[in-house]
Order: sequence, then structure tokens, then C-alpha cells
Amino acid sequence: MNRTFYDKLIFELSHKGRKGCRVPAAVASDDSTASLPAALRREKPLLLPEVDEPTVVRHYTNLSTNNFGVDTGFYPLGSCTMKYNPKINEEMASLPGMSALHPATPASHAQGALKAYWTLQSMLSEIGGMSEFSLNPFAGAHGELTGLMVIRAYHDANGDTARDTVIIPDSAHGTNPASSAVAGLKVVEVKSLPDGTVDVEALKPLLGPHVAAMMMTNPNTLGIFESRIPEITRMVHDCGALMYYDGANLNPLVGVARPGDMGFDVMHINLHKTFSTPHGGGGPGSGPVGVRKGLEQFLPNPRVVRNDDGTFDLVTTDTALGSVSATLGNFAVQLRALSYILSLGHEGLAEVGPMATLAANYIKESLRDKYLLGVDRVCKHEFVFDGLIDKSTGVTTLNIAKRLLDNGFHAPTIYFPLLFHESLMIEPTETESLETIDAFIDVMREIAREAAEEPEKVLNAPLNTPIRKPDETAAALNPKVTYQDLLANG
Repeated sequence: MNRTFYDKLIFELSHKGRKGCRVPAAVASDDSTASLPAALRREKPLLLPEVDEPTVVRHYTNLSTNNFGVDTGFYPLGSCTMKYNPKINEEMASLPGMSALHPATPASHAQGALKAYWTLQSMLSEIGGMSEFSLNPFAGAHGELTGLMVIRAYHDANGDTARDTVIIPDSAHGTNPASSAVAGLKVVEVKSLPDGTVDVEALKPLLGPHVAAMMMTNPNTLGIFESRIPEITRMVHDCGALMYYDGANLNPLVGVARPGDMGFDVMHINLHKTFSTPHGGGGPGSGPVGVRKGLEQFLPNPRVVRNDDGTFDLVTTDTALGSVSATLGNFAVQLRALSYILSLGHEGLAEVGPMATLAANYIKESLRDKYLLGVDRVCKHEFVFDGLIDKSTGVTTLNIAKRLLDNGFHAPTIYFPLLFHESLMIEPTETESLETIDAFIDVMREIAREAAEEPEKVLNAPLNTPIRKPDETAAALNPKVTYQDLLANG
């Protein structure tokens, strides 16, 4: 494709001998302490693009305008809750007293930070219906692993070391079995019913003295509320196992229902989803872990506690599962979440879940005549289409996702969950306006029309993005990770 000067890759803009700055030659002192040891000296010049500073700045500035995020458009990524991040959150996380605080600062000199940490863990305990939270894990999957380690520590403390199995629904997030395996636990899958909920009859024979826990997401990955959750938690508890709540789908429940009240013993929360920190591109993240009463002593070290005189301390205990992160986790993400909760208050938090649920059902009902519903039920925060109803033209979910990019919308999650062949998983959030949602609906309907009347337009999408259809398979099998590789191989 024809590319403008600044669309070119940085190595293509390189010209031999061109420099972006002038570095004066180092002058060694009399004792030669400024000289670089011979063993550390480079024998050959470093192979980097040779460009002037304005070219570099313009190149990366122009690249940044090609990025898509919640600040540039609608991001209905199912199962990830990509909601808008209020800028007040960024201001609070950037306060010098917080952002410049050294992690090793003694507790006596970090009382403000510890108060913020303790306040957030207390608020999350109330929101989740738990006794105590640890904010130490760095991400959702890290929180899962930590929660499973809490469960293992609990069973070990009771001498119940034969419990080595976790039961996970077939609609679960992929991190659930992965986290279980890393925690040294076996995984057994339980099937779902046609309505998307756990098959309780299929669960019964899986329970026994070997089961350590059952992991569930509620609402589940199809956006369906598990209405038999009291029965499921009773069955799991009766066999001596614990219930683990994957907090990836907490958004529709915030201020409305609490996992702890449903019978869950351990849970994690994705602060970067439910409480608004942007997390595209792999970070930043935070996965606080909460436990019901009686499990607090197994939470990782250190723990933040409030003393009788109102001061705060860091404590470590021998009963804890150990440490899972450097000091207290991703503090900046925690500050953003605290700012978000305090800004909304009790009344605002109680509106989050219902508004997200309303938005999802509104989109679902507006498109059900063009797209095939995987499960035809009232959903919560998200729902799944199984591609177009009319599949005769060969237009697939991937084609629909690519065509959305042409129209200024990020694609929803595609081909997950695996329960449907053409899954198109859509999750709006409470932060999107009616006008934005209506515009998305209009584009989805237009794509369905194009698929029926002009299928080549959809099959060849995207048509107007900076990069159209890279060969992802070739890129994975033959990665070119340096600019010299690309120069040599094209």
C-alpha cells in the first residue's frame, strides 16, 4: 500500500551519519575512573536507525494517533469491561506525595498512603461481601493464583492435603485453569446447560473429598446470572471444598449484589476493569483478593492494619501464604480505583450495574433480527451473538470485527467463549452514552446489510485502516524483532 512519509517504519527513515543530538566526548579524569572498562566496551557500532530528533518525534506522535482506546472510541470488548477512566483518577494517582513515595518508606512516614490502601481494602470488602482484602496482586490472573494459594493454605492448615482438584465450568475464562495449574491443582471441567448456566446434575458426581474448590464467574461468561448459585455453593461446601469467585464480571453486580452473600469464600476483583483503570496493551493492572471471615490469616504478607489510635502499620504473619509482590502491589492503580469509588459514592455505585445491564440488553434486542443469539435470555452486562443469522454469504465473525474498525469502533471479543462457533461477545458499559450505543447499533445493522448485499466489502475489510490484513500466522512463525532483520528480509 502507498504510505506517507510518517507512516513508514522508523528504520526506513534512517540515513547513514544522521544524528539527533551531539554528545561531547568523555574526558577521563587523572585517575581514569571515568573510563569505561574494556570488558564493557562495544566492539562494533550499535545497529540503530540514524535519524534526526524531529523525525523521531513526528514518527512516534503519528503512530500514537493510530492507537485505539477508550479515550478515542467505543470499546465493547466482552469480558474485559473497558470503561472510561475519569481524568480525576489520573490526577489523584499523580499527586507527588503518592507518585514519588518510595516503596521502602517506613510505615511511620507513609501514613497517608497506608490510609488510602486500608480505606480501599475496607471499601472492597463491603462491595464484595468479604471480611478482608489484600491489594498486593498485580493483575487478575495474579489475583486468581493468590486466591487459590489461600485455598491451598487453608486446606493444608486443616491437614486436608488430599484436596488437589478445582472444578471449573466449560464457559470459564482461560486464566482459571491456567491459574489452577500454576497453583499445583488439577482441573476438572463441568458442562453448561443450553441456557448457558452450570449443569448442577453434571456437577454432583464431580464433588468429593479430593475437591479443593470450585471457580465460578457470576454472571458467567455468556452474561447470564447463575440463578442456582445458592444450591451450588451449598453442595460444594457440603463436600468440604471452598467457592472461588472470578471477579472479571463483577461490573453488573456492583452496588446490587455481593459474591460473599452468594456463598463465595474467596474472590478477586479486577480493579482495572470494574473500577476504571485503563488496561489495554497488557497493563497496568491490579487483582485484589478478598476472603470471608476465618481465612484472613492466609492472605499474603504484608497486610495493612489500623491500630487502635488510628495509625496504620504493615504486619507480617507466619500463617500467611507468603508474599506475592513487592510491598503492596500496583499502588497507582489502587489510587485510581479509590478515586473512582469516592467520586461515585454509595448512590453512584448502585447505578453502575443496572446501567451496564440496561445498555447490554438494549443492544442485544436492537440487533437480534440480524445476528444469531447464542442464548436467548435477559443478560446482565454482556451477551454473545453466534455470528450473523444469514450465513450464506460466508461473512464470518472475523469479517464483522474487521469491518467495525473501518467505522471507528473497536471490535468486541470474537471466538470466545468457545461454546459457539462464531462467538461475538459484546459488553457495553455504564459510561457510554445513548448516542454512542445507537451509533454502534446502526453500524452493526449496516454491516449486516453489506454482508447480504455487498459481501465483498465486508470480506475484504478493513479497507481504510493504516494496516489492513497482516499475515498473523507468518508473523508468529517467522518473527522479525529487530529493524536489521526487516531491512535484510524485507
